Amino acid sequence: MIYPQKLFVTGTDTDIGKTVVSSILVSGLQAGYWKPIQAGRDPITDTEFLRKATDLPNSHFYEESFNLKEPMSPHASAEIDGVSIHFDDIVEPEATQNHLIIEGAGGLIVPINDDQYVIDLIAHFGYPALLVAKSGLGTLNHTLLSLEAMRRRNIPVFGVVLVGERHASNEEAIIKYGEVPRLFRLPILSKLNPQTVNKAFHSYLEEPVYSSN
Repeated sequence: MIYPQKLFVTGTDTDIGKTVVSSILVSGLQAGYWKPIQAGRDPITDTEFLRKATDLPNSHFYEESFNLKEPMSPHASAEIDGVSIHFDDIVEPEATQNHLIIEGAGGLIVPINDDQYVIDLIAHFGYPALLVAKSGLGTLNHTLLSLEAMRRRNIPVFGVVLVGERHASNEEAIIKYGEVPRLFRLPILSKLNPQTVNKAFHSYLEEPVYSSN
């Protein structure tokens, strides 16, 4: 399967698995990685996490446009740091790799400033989005709402990654009602290191379990 040259990884919530999915994609595709807005540095940033998880050279990782201290919504963390986030200040790096994985902060309708949300940043770039969601109870509402919100903003949906134990009924409903072009299934990884994340790409994210193509 061919991944788009640039892909925005987003999620239905915070701590849903975006960074793990990003690390798997960066490892498997030998891609560049960019987190435009980092909110929270303790114990490490997401970029630092990916460096350790993939063990790729530093040239694969691009500096955040905003590196905020507190693990909060970007608008709140920026206020504490005394800065304002404007899209004009979020400049995409000139990646040298064949692929660039861009990771969002939190869920889609998370405020970045007084007027804009994470979903607006995705629309601003215009790249296809990969939605990360949990596989179990409660995922239908969050996943279908997220897909609807992206399509209302004309964001190309590349696919959905369901993280956790397989839940066939939820998969079928998301495919049917969400009209997803691709569905991936990723179990919880017990260990995260360069070997396991690379293996996870070939086992789970190299090809979808469902494709409408």
